[in-house]
Amino acid sequence: MSAVATMIPPQAPPPVPPKPYTLTRFVGSVALGIWLALGVGIFLTVVGGWDPEKFAKYGPRFLSGLGVTLMLVSISIVFGAILSLPIAFARMSKNKFWSWLAYCYVYFFRGTPLLAQLFLIYYGLGSFRPQLETVGLWWFFRDAWNCALFAFTLNTAAYQAEILRGAIESVPRGQREGAAALGLPERVSFFKIILPQAMIVALRPYGNEIILMIKGSAIVAIVTVFDLMGETRYAFSRTFDFQMYIWAAILYLIMVEILRNIWSLLEARLTRHLKR
Repeated sequence: MSAVATMIPPQAPPPVPPKPYTLTRFVGSVALGIWLALGVGIFLTVVGGWDPEKFAKYGPRFLSGLGVTLMLVSISIVFGAILSLPIAFARMSKNKFWSWLAYCYVYFFRGTPLLAQLFLIYYGLGSFRPQLETVGLWWFFRDAWNCALFAFTLNTAAYQAEILRGAIESVPRGQREGAAALGLPERVSFFKIILPQAMIVALRPYGNEIILMIKGSAIVAIVTVFDLMGETRYAFSRTFDFQMYIWAAILYLIMVEILRNIWSLLEARLTRHLKR
């Protein structure tokens, strides 16, 4: 009893020592203050310079450009996903010719700017008009929207192929061995066991690729495609009001934020069995 009586009662934890105000914290505080000041300044500029007439006149054009952007990115992502499958399989092939050919394709489209690829297709193929008319393809490449779609599809196919290849190779070898031990055919084991696990790994990189495509789609305005940025340039050339670009930036931000939240919900849904 005496030992119990002499026990020290529970004590509060010692206070956390204050962190020293280092140069890194000072620079971070200054940077944060600058960003906040810029944000407040932009907000006040937009509110103070709000012109309902401009919004009523150019708002429908912005929405039209937004639809063009979404259509261009959506179609190119789908076509790129279809094209990425054989490219990824060729990269993983034991055949050196197909593996080398797929490697060169991926290396070129991942190593060169998307703008340069767009120019090569839009302006470069335009130099071969007689040859394209001979084979009946000029109707496609004479349209700037088709050239942009073609360039975006080839570009995203290279990135998606590498994402898919890396995801497939990340699946443990034991999964393939287990499927073979059960007597499952390779095709069945790939589509029922390997690919579903690979898609979970590739889900987040796929989301990043779509976001990059949305932001990169702004370059098509240079080749006379009236997407969101194209309509923004048109509105600015008529009004010389830089708020047009602020409106465009807000629309791009909304698109990216909506996609990010959708992707987070999709990832949480598909990986719910991995959470404890």
